[in-house]
Amino acid sequence: AQRELSELQRDPRGPRSPAGWGLLRALWYLAFFEPVVTEGHLRRRNLQFIFVRFSAWQYAGCDRLWAGLVTALCQGIRRHFGALLLSVFHVLGSRPRYAAGFTRTEWLLKTGTCLKLWAVLLVLATGLAILLVALLVPGIKEHRVLKVVGSAVATLSGSSLALGAASVLKNLLVSEKKKIERLTNSERFASQLGFMSKVRAEVEALVDFLAFMEIFERRRLRVVLEITSLDICLPEKVAGVLNAMNTLLSDSHAPFIFILAVDPSVIVPCLEQTGCMKGLADNGYLYLNRTVTLPFSIPAMGARSRLRCLEAALQTREDLMYRIIAANVERRGAKNRPGVANTADPGSEDAECDAVRCIHEAFRCLHDGSDALSRYLPSSGANVRRIVNTIPVTLRLLLHRSGVAEPRAAAAWVVLADQWPCRLSWALQCLEDAGQSRQPEPGDSGKEDSGPGGGARKLWSIFEENVGELSALRQPLHNVLSLDGDPELFQSFLDRDFPFTASDARELLGVTVNLDHSIRSKMGLLRGLDRLR
Repeated sequence: AQRELSELQRDPRGPRSPAGWGLLRALWYLAFFEPVVTEGHLRRRNLQFIFVRFSAWQYAGCDRLWAGLVTALCQGIRRHFGALLLSVFHVLGSRPRYAAGFTRTEWLLKTGTCLKLWAVLLVLATGLAILLVALLVPGIKEHRVLKVVGSAVATLSGSSLALGAASVLKNLLVSEKKKIERLTNSERFASQLGFMSKVRAEVEALVDFLAFMEIFERRRLRVVLEITSLDICLPEKVAGVLNAMNTLLSDSHAPFIFILAVDPSVIVPCLEQTGCMKGLADNGYLYLNRTVTLPFSIPAMGARSRLRCLEAALQTREDLMYRIIAANVERRGAKNRPGVANTADPGSEDAECDAVRCIHEAFRCLHDGSDALSRYLPSSGANVRRIVNTIPVTLRLLLHRSGVAEPRAAAAWVVLADQWPCRLSWALQCLEDAGQSRQPEPGDSGKEDSGPGGGARKLWSIFEENVGELSALRQPLHNVLSLDGDPELFQSFLDRDFPFTASDARELLGVTVNLDHSIRSKMGLLRGLDRLR
């Protein structure tokens, strides 16, 4: 707003919009005037950003992902300005030219276009006049030659106008997106040497159109393309999108800004697997440094940011509260209606109320900044959503199996399984192996012992005793170990804040749905093979 105000003080005319009567004015300028980039226009500081969102995952199935990038760009600009303006520009528009000196004239009359139009209209009027004379004036009606000449002149001159209108209608019906999709769907797509030149021509037309609209609206325009979900695509797709970005940005005057939201630890190996690293010593980080002109690494979340992220994820679980409120309303309505029996099962309603109460209590512990559990919340929004979605399932399973659930302990166990899946799986596998190798003695039933695999032992002590063996297997478990969070936090979690015992682990393992059990199976196999050696 401050930039708009300062620009209004510099240029009292102010910005204008191609809407309403402005659309007719823009069409008039498109047809009969040529835009001129002046020194005053380059000094404008009022900006308008056109945001276009591109999810690479939506186009991951096509042969050329970068073609999807270009079609998303074309579709976003067409949707913002409307199809009519862009269609007329393709037929009548002209590329802006730079002013030769210091001038304020931003529009030059298209003399050639005006002369051609007047000539066509003059010939059309002449042909119509001859035809009317040949049809209406007595004594000349019998001259067929005049009729033929008049008809031919009128038809030829009118056909040129009809061709122009047909071209506008064609561009109106067939968008740039459809043109590019038609090219990519062609059977000769792989052998079309001129395909890139056609796409490049479409992009250059968009750039010229944006330059025209900048001068018309009296403001600078920037198209911001937000690229997301690229790190879940195949490596060749990733390289194709980055190459398309470099192609679109090869023109220094192109009004494009690309926001590339990716995880470099995923993108770099994808780039190094493809053939786009020639001359860069197969260094994906070097390629990214040459592509990205403004790196912005998002810092680690603080405590308040993590709680805000948790609060946003909790809003997706409001159905829990709606469910119990609806049940209460239905029960009250059944009581107030005479002669209507309440068929709801009181036991199921009580179970639902207990489940909702436990779930809300677990979420309250997560959201309480003074609770130790909130310090272990992950900084990734995806992980927070996984935890929020898993806690209700875990608590419902606990209540179904045993009828009793400790909300805080269940929430802590879900966080533990989400943040350290490898270390937790190793501790559980060691606990299982110790229980299988221990022979039960007479009179042991119902007693807790602190021996290997005993129920009173802390899970952390079991992990600590066998961590050397895990270190020896770190090479085959490298990918799984990379899933874990901070090892020091794992120790403080299990040793101090949440000292789960072996019996707790056995009870909670049956309801643990967010831990990949194939990890534990792989560990058991590797541990058995290592002991054979």
